[in-house]
Amino acid sequence: MARKFLYVMAGLVVLAIAGMFAYRIWGVDLMRMAMTPSETFQAQPLVASKAYDARKMWLSRPDVPNDPARWVPAGEKPGKPGTGAAIFFVHPTSYLSRAHWNAPLDDAEANDRAALFLRGQASAFNAAGEIWAPRYRQATFGAFLTSADEADKALALAYGDVAAAFDSFLGQIDAKRSIILAGHSQGSIHLLQLLRERIATDAKLKKRIVAAYIVGWPISRTTDLPALGLPECETADQAGCILSWQSFGEPADPSLITDQYDRSTGFDGDVRAGTPMVCTNPITGTPNATAAKSENLGTLFPSSDLKTAEMRAGEVGARCGERGFLLIDNPPNLGSYVLPGNNYHVYDYSLFWANIRTDVARRLASFTRK
Repeated sequence: MARKFLYVMAGLVVLAIAGMFAYRIWGVDLMRMAMTPSETFQAQPLVASKAYDARKMWLSRPDVPNDPARWVPAGEKPGKPGTGAAIFFVHPTSYLSRAHWNAPLDDAEANDRAALFLRGQASAFNAAGEIWAPRYRQATFGAFLTSADEADKALALAYGDVAAAFDSFLGQIDAKRSIILAGHSQGSIHLLQLLRERIATDAKLKKRIVAAYIVGWPISRTTDLPALGLPECETADQAGCILSWQSFGEPADPSLITDQYDRSTGFDGDVRAGTPMVCTNPITGTPNATAAKSENLGTLFPSSDLKTAEMRAGEVGARCGERGFLLIDNPPNLGSYVLPGNNYHVYDYSLFWANIRTDVARRLASFTRK
């Protein structure tokens, strides 16, 4: 099941941001005991898409004051509002509490953590247009540590909010405006479902997609990609395609991921075992590529409070390995949040922030010319 795999990535990123190292110390069993909600799943009414017409339902939107997604490092500027594409960004897990299976929309702590994600991740897109990042009743971290039916229900509830937000998003932007999809971890899994259910089945909507950045989540080229409605990006200026990567320092041990991946079932019903994953090198914007650190235009080195960062060029090179993991050479010291197996999941965006920014601009320019 997706959640059994998701805790390896989406769950650990939450622990990392919170400054916790429970995974290394306790292991999964003790974490499950400590963090899985004890309450019975409480069914909640669906959120109507019109609810997302209100500004308060968004962490980032063109009219949100002090929008965290508008942050930029020194030397960069966000784009002019009203220009470029409309970017729909779904943030990763930021709710740690075991009090509920799903985060309340007004949970201050979870929303503060989500704002950190928007500064370090969604900000890479802000030169290309306006970012729309919804609050949603995300599944709590503990939902990814159990096979209980409640966990499936929690993920379904979270996706329902994302889908409602997307419908409102479409209604609030120009009907012909170009769209960029982006997310990370739990955000990426919801975007995958959105691609399958909404983009792949709507020819007019599909034509508006500049690119989909499905980062920090595996996509099998064999069993998943054909169901998503968009192809893998093959060239650096291709539009209407999907990018995905998962970052590891060398020497890498991705067994925590591959063990679950190889036991899981793809979107076509076949097992994923042994199938290659989509691996886009964000430095080059092409699949299965190798890039020297001199080609890296800028990595974000976060401050101790994670609220700002310094950008440095030429620090990190990367190559796509055999299974489809993005392997970085001479891993930099970005902080204390590198995960077991030399997993740089927390830094999937910040490692290549400036190159992602360039990639988005290049694909948008190509899309606009067409």
